[in-house]
Amino acid sequence: MIINQKENIVLPSLPLLMYTNINIADATSKEGDNFSVFVGLDKEKVIQLKALSLDESDIEIQKNTSDRKRFGLGKYEDWYKKNRTPFVLVQKNTNKLAAIIWFGPKSLDEIKEDFHASAWRAYPEFRGKGLMKEFGKFAMNIYASKIPNVKFSAVIKKENAGSIGFAQAIGFNDAQKTLPDGSVIMIR
Repeated sequence: MIINQKENIVLPSLPLLMYTNINIADATSKEGDNFSVFVGLDKEKVIQLKALSLDESDIEIQKNTSDRKRFGLGKYEDWYKKNRTPFVLVQKNTNKLAAIIWFGPKSLDEIKEDFHASAWRAYPEFRGKGLMKEFGKFAMNIYASKIPNVKFSAVIKKENAGSIGFAQAIGFNDAQKTLPDGSVIMIR
């Protein structure tokens, strides 16, 4: 995927005000699909996020994330109050949420350091299309430009080989620690 950042975009500090979103880039997949990259989620995208999180046919989301509880059954507003900054990839011609990546401060007691949590998902229709690696690098670079010297962490279920491989592809180190539930902590 090729991402072209929009010129003359000046982002305020992160996170943005709730339900604020800014179109920061355009992207084209290797298949020729066009996407927009936003920082922040408007109310329409929050509704899509909730529906995608409750989709029981999406075994990967249900098995590998807490999104059902976090966004589907919980309130987006409660999650956002934790100073989370979402970046979203939206298919232009359908306005569908294709992927989300978010970051936000979170202390990791297991390794006694402060990091910014990182999490990502591509939704079923958009998986396996080569979108995530460039989107992930782009989002991390934008976030890091606003939060200098940030250190990233990701907690990933050990059996989620795809997510671990993605983390490695965008610069995370191999597992630093395994948690009692079998998840691994990766850092960058």
